[in-house]
Amino acid sequence: MLDSLITSKTRLKLLIKFFVSSTNKGYLRGIAEEFNESTNSIRKELNQLTDAGYLNKSQENNKIYYRANVEHPLFQSLQNLVRTFLGIDQAVDQVLERAGDVEQVSLLGDYANGIDSGTIEVLVMGKDLDSAYLLQLSGKTEKLLGKNIKIYLEKPLEVKQQIILYQKEK
Repeated sequence: MLDSLITSKTRLKLLIKFFVSSTNKGYLRGIAEEFNESTNSIRKELNQLTDAGYLNKSQENNKIYYRANVEHPLFQSLQNLVRTFLGIDQAVDQVLERAGDVEQVSLLGDYANGIDSGTIEVLVMGKDLDSAYLLQLSGKTEKLLGKNIKIYLEKPLEVKQQIILYQKEK
């Protein structure tokens, strides 16, 4: 859906990186290495997104960092669009509907870092969770989205970045 609307693969990757989570940031060379693309194509897209007001840039230690402009009037819409494109919204809704007493749902791995790698890693925490249902759900969601789904019931030790998609009110 989104990839037919935004034909530049580089721009699509940048939108995923910065709008899946407002805390994601990056600098030119780092993003070029991460995406395995030339700095020129990354620079062009970063400049266009910054000029349009979708990204903010700031200088830290001789590097210019970019991040999503959360004050932009379309920030929430873009973030929702990116999350819908990745299929995150559907997965969370289904988990909350029948998985048990869910306290928190978080996005882990590449997608938490804004990389569309094809594997969505989700951490589901709560009491009396129906692990059989979650396993069945991941299989169905994989077929629906055409992406691999990994569901964790405990936070893996190697995880550094996570995006909380749902937090139960206390």
